[in-house]
Amino acid sequence: MLENSDLLREVGAKLKKAGVRSSVFVDPETVTEKDYRLLKSFGIDRVELYTERYAETFGSPENAAVLANYARSAREAHAVGLGINAGHDLTSQNLTALVRAIPMLDEVSIGHALVCDALWLGFRETIQRYLRAIREGASDA
Repeated sequence: MLENSDLLREVGAKLKKAGVRSSVFVDPETVTEKDYRLLKSFGIDRVELYTERYAETFGSPENAAVLANYARSAREAHAVGLGINAGHDLTSQNLTALVRAIPMLDEVSIGHALVCDALWLGFRETIQRYLRAIREGASDA
């Protein structure tokens, strides 16, 4: 994160001045609470947890530890005042557990899987399935 500090500070300030909400992709396994404080000081509004590792391990014994790490990272970001987004390889199958573990999620980015599902199920049914997955996770939080 430090190697990009000048760029992040400059872009964060410009976006903030223009009234544009900003979000920066982060890897929950490498970003630190110090990094989150820096991002907040640069005027960044949100972070988006890169969820590839979570998706890769979903359904495996390793997933519980990965998900716990994502939840810890989200709590750290939230504690310094950053909003939390998540995205990459999210599906209607793995979304509920993520939302349950990270109740402070503001947004999830779902594109590829949703479109693929919609090819088979239609958009109406697909959207309903994703909304159910999110609501189920949120109701348990």
